[in-house]
Amino acid sequence: MRSCRDITALVSQGLDKSLSIRERLAISVHVMMCSRCRNFQKQSQFIHQAAHRYTEQLQKRLDKKS
Repeated sequence: MRSCRDITALVSQGLDKSLSIRERLAISVHVMMCSRCRNFQKQSQFIHQAAHRYTEQLQKRLDKKS
């Protein structure tokens, strides 16, 4: 089993690029057993989605001003 450090790195990388099936499986298996990494994954996804929504709203406001 991979370490928490490896899994958190993969979770972070997965926010920016597609991971291999092996990497996604490693994350899935690990987060089933590790609540800390599961929380890290959920929080990272939330922050990523919030930042994406914020930039979309900002772009809409800039488009309206043009």
